[in-house]
Amino acid sequence: METAVAMARVAVAAGTRVMATTSHVHVSFGLGPDDLEPARRALAERLAHEGVALELVAGGEVSTRRLPDLSDDDLRRLALGGGPWVLLECPFGPADIEPHVTALQRRGFEVLLAHPERSEAFQRDPGRLGALINGGALAQVTAGAFAGHFGGLARRTALRMLDAGWVHVLASDGHDEVSRPPDLTVAAPALDDEQLESMTTTAPAALLAGERPRVTARTAR
Repeated sequence: METAVAMARVAVAAGTRVMATTSHVHVSFGLGPDDLEPARRALAERLAHEGVALELVAGGEVSTRRLPDLSDDDLRRLALGGGPWVLLECPFGPADIEPHVTALQRRGFEVLLAHPERSEAFQRDPGRLGALINGGALAQVTAGAFAGHFGGLARRTALRMLDAGWVHVLASDGHDEVSRPPDLTVAAPALDDEQLESMTTTAPAALLAGERPRVTARTAR
């Protein structure tokens, strides 16, 4: 709880007003909606008590390995803001994610892909991400990737995806208040003002409303 409150303060100081609480829903942790919903309520109460102006909305970063264990009701409770969009974690290795995206779509969900720039499969062949986007998925890139926090290859891949118009949402992927803080501003040097506004405000708001955001193409600078 103390780390979560500290992270919330960092996020607010960096300009964030609404945060999707996307804890890892992975076989290694065993978390599910029955765990995350009361934790989110407790944190919201604590933030209100301390005057931290951050709205928390539902979410979960769902691992492909957990999908077979999650019912449609589970996924609805883990979807972003209670809407149709599920944040699906891209495997870091070369594993295929396409069958999992298709399976979610067949179950009636929309798919937002988490950190594709750090996935070996997309680093080797970014065109695979383009094919998924053509099939209806959207992509969320971690802000720190544009700043080189995850290495040169992840940064180059993120920039290639940006140039192709395949980046829809910018995420902090925050894990703590110091080494992985929830601060989106680190990506600002890589984006123009319109892109930054779209990826941090307009597109996330559309997702939470159950809508499909438009893509803002990269402009030469």
